[in-house]
Amino acid sequence: MQNFEKRRDRYHAFASFENPLVNLSFELEVPDFRPYCKRHQLPSFHFFLYHVLHAIKGIDNYMYRIYKGEVIKIEDFWASYTVINQHRNLNFARFVMTDDLREFIARSVASAKEAEASEKLINTAEDLSEYEQRRNIYITCMPWLKLSAIEHPIYEHKSYDIPSLAWGRYSEPRADGKMTLTMAVQAHHGFIDGYHVHLLAEAIANNIATTIA
Repeated sequence: MQNFEKRRDRYHAFASFENPLVNLSFELEVPDFRPYCKRHQLPSFHFFLYHVLHAIKGIDNYMYRIYKGEVIKIEDFWASYTVINQHRNLNFARFVMTDDLREFIARSVASAKEAEASEKLINTAEDLSEYEQRRNIYITCMPWLKLSAIEHPIYEHKSYDIPSLAWGRYSEPRADGKMTLTMAVQAHHGFIDGYHVHLLAEAIANNIATTIA
């Protein structure tokens, strides 16, 4: 929490707003990891999800939460994201994070299959304690669309503390070996500035580059 104390006054300033959220959409440029995934038989969505979530975990500002009126820092979080079930309705996948790439992907694929097969809405966090509910990152992907912006549903703006990320369709392969996609990041402005969104974009790209090198 030492880093947070350096911005506690910023937190209090934005916490007084009726809507303290910042929501940025931007073009994310990363190494084109699809050929690597194809060679190693790795599903590209789950590969990208791994690098997004681990990049988030490496930046303190995305780990702050509001718990019982106080700011805390969580140590880890659930891997969770939206899927479309057998009836073309929204459902949620959720599983325990791991640093091992292949194990992460195996857990992610299994969780997605469970959510896809369930007619009932699952993994809504109602089964979790108040503290465990804070250990989350909201992720959604819309691969059918070239995303330009998104507004996430919010139960109560003033108490919103969990970052939400969304991205859309990947670009076509580029001659320079890179690809782009639009990513949107929404978070409490008391914790996150535009600079921290830049840090996240940089970390995702660097982590992918290191993996496929």
